[in-house]
Amino acid sequence: MSEHDEAKGAELNDSAEGAVATESTDTTEKLRQEVAIRDVGPCRKHVKVTVNREDIDARINDHFRKLILQDQAMVPGFRPGKAPRTVVERRYRKEVLDQVRGEVLMASLEQISEDYDIAPLAPPDIDPTKIEIPDSGPMIYEFEVEVRPQFDLPNYKGIKLKRLSHTFSEEEIDREMRRQLEPFGKIVSKGEGATVEIGDFIVADMVARIGDRVVNAVKEVQIRVENRLMLRDGTAPRFGDQLRGAKAGDQRIVDIELSDTVAEEALRGRTVKATFDIKEVKVLQPPELTAELLESFGVGSAEGLREKVLVALNRRLKYQQEQYYRKQILEMINEAATWELPRDLLMRQARRAFNRRIMEMRNAGISDEEIRARQRALERDVLASTAMALKEHFVLQKIAEVEKIEVKDEDIDAEIERLAEANDTSPRRIRAQLEREDMLETLAVELIERKALDLILENAEYEDVPLVPTQEDAPASVAEVQTVEGELRDPTIPPEPTPSGESS
Repeated sequence: MSEHDEAKGAELNDSAEGAVATESTDTTEKLRQEVAIRDVGPCRKHVKVTVNREDIDARINDHFRKLILQDQAMVPGFRPGKAPRTVVERRYRKEVLDQVRGEVLMASLEQISEDYDIAPLAPPDIDPTKIEIPDSGPMIYEFEVEVRPQFDLPNYKGIKLKRLSHTFSEEEIDREMRRQLEPFGKIVSKGEGATVEIGDFIVADMVARIGDRVVNAVKEVQIRVENRLMLRDGTAPRFGDQLRGAKAGDQRIVDIELSDTVAEEALRGRTVKATFDIKEVKVLQPPELTAELLESFGVGSAEGLREKVLVALNRRLKYQQEQYYRKQILEMINEAATWELPRDLLMRQARRAFNRRIMEMRNAGISDEEIRARQRALERDVLASTAMALKEHFVLQKIAEVEKIEVKDEDIDAEIERLAEANDTSPRRIRAQLEREDMLETLAVELIERKALDLILENAEYEDVPLVPTQEDAPASVAEVQTVEGELRDPTIPPEPTPSGESS
């Protein structure tokens, strides 16, 4: 219970007992205060509040009256409740002022939230201990707060959207079946003289260099060869092309673009050359489709597995369609307003933006390995990827507010049930995982945004266009290998603030 509620409860009790005189002030009345708000940068406002002195004195008087009438004032030399008012005030002045300061500050902030169009992204940077009630005159306090960007929504009903259209071929279904069966297969040698093809595995020594400097060397790492390779601190965008056709005993040089996770700041964003000394070429031997294996997928036949794979592919297509819709809607917004999101805001919001992206991909049934690959791609330029995610979030949240869209507990329960079914596990396990990863709030936000997007899509006009795979959609392998030695930096953690007096 808040101090404000406790004060209100005490007044009601006193009134019932006839202990408080009729001059007691109703502290539920709105404070008289002046509020001056000004912009101090993109998405940041400075607020100065001046609270009327009479309202503060009324609360101070109420606190002292209760101390005396409820026999709570313990003053040496006097029986409880018998000490003169002036003595009680001297004895309890600091305690009462601290309580009143907290009540007034809470009531004041609540009124600002109700009376002004401020949508904070984080709690204001207020230190209550540094706010004082002066001996005379109003209480004045100031703070800065990060707020959502202000922009006008264009007409989002009846808009024209392009819709990605695709019918999955038998070859695509076969390929996805092989991918889902891979965890049950066995990696074996491809044979002497065999050449590397996409989908094979290599065992190789890797030496990464910038000029003549060796930044890391790794022995006998096993890596799957796909179009792209996602390392812990970088991406090899042409990995498949640069490895294709190699044999055991060959050396291949691969270009690796370093991400913002690299420990050495001077290397972030640079491209290094990595030499792969290939020791062996391997291939994945698919498993036999036994009744036991099919049962683990919840089906009784190979045809049933194909049908389940097709459902997963169509779910993934829906995810791609939604991402494409969001991109088009965001482009419309950008035509109407210039967005400027400050760097410090992007860094502070990066973790939430990443969590929302991960939640969306999980809902689309994308595998954990592919999610890791896409996450590492986002980490290559954390500010750009966060800016895009935040813009989508702000637009859809504003539409949700305008349309009064809400998410109820039953919506979250239903989504957890759906996730559990999609992942062949129990709702209890999914909920536990979300709670462990602190993702329940993210799920609620994602559901609100999805409802807002659904509203737009229900009222849109469509033009079907063929799905053209992008680089992001291309298969990528993930390796727990670093290009550069050193402890990795989490790109979603903001840097330490620069000490006062030092240049940033």
